[in-house]
Amino acid sequence: MDTMTTLSEITTKLKNEGYIEDFNLKESCLECPANVMQIFPHEFVVDKHYRFEGASDPADAAVVYAISSPKYHLKGILVNGYGMYSDTLTDDMVKALKEKPE
Repeated sequence: MDTMTTLSEITTKLKNEGYIEDFNLKESCLECPANVMQIFPHEFVVDKHYRFEGASDPADAAVVYAISSPKYHLKGILVNGYGMYSDTLTDDMVKALKEKPE
């Protein structure tokens, strides 16, 4: 896990590394609005993740995922709050959103 100063700094860095899609989190998949497709847990890998906490409010936190899908030859970014695991995600999605060891 890497630490950077701002959310915009890391998203810019990732876009420069080819993570150009903006993924949306759904209950059992990632949605890629640009390509109008859904990517399911067995179809993507979390390459890296970055966590951010608000300076004045620890509850003001976010996590940025750098995600790739070898099946679809896509790389993109998912931004979400820390509390996402309390959302109604399937077990497969929770497991898939854990960074794979190198």
